[in-house]
Amino acid sequence: MPGLVTFFIVIVGLVVVGGIVLSVGKGVTVWAENNASEVLSRPCRVVDKRTQVWGGSGDSGASTNYYITFEFEDRERVELPVRANQYGLIAIGDRGVLTHQGTRFKGFERSLEA
Repeated sequence: MPGLVTFFIVIVGLVVVGGIVLSVGKGVTVWAENNASEVLSRPCRVVDKRTQVWGGSGDSGASTNYYITFEFEDRERVELPVRANQYGLIAIGDRGVLTHQGTRFKGFERSLEA
């Protein structure tokens, strides 16, 4: 019986460590791909915005992720994570020039049209 308990503790430990390694590996991969990507500035319009709220159960605070979907002139769309202050300054329907590097939002320069 003690050998079985030890076996399960080792298995659970390996699963936890494996999950952490995979998560860190994925983050490093995305970071490297973004760094290898060209910085692009393209005219576009804002077609959607969304938030993702997570956590907040019990005594822990909630966290919010902010995303904006941009549509380029060729109808291609890209959804990028943005900071809260940028999310609040950009409205659906805005037109301008989006600057991004892979999936990394760099900025949005709104164009003032009459």
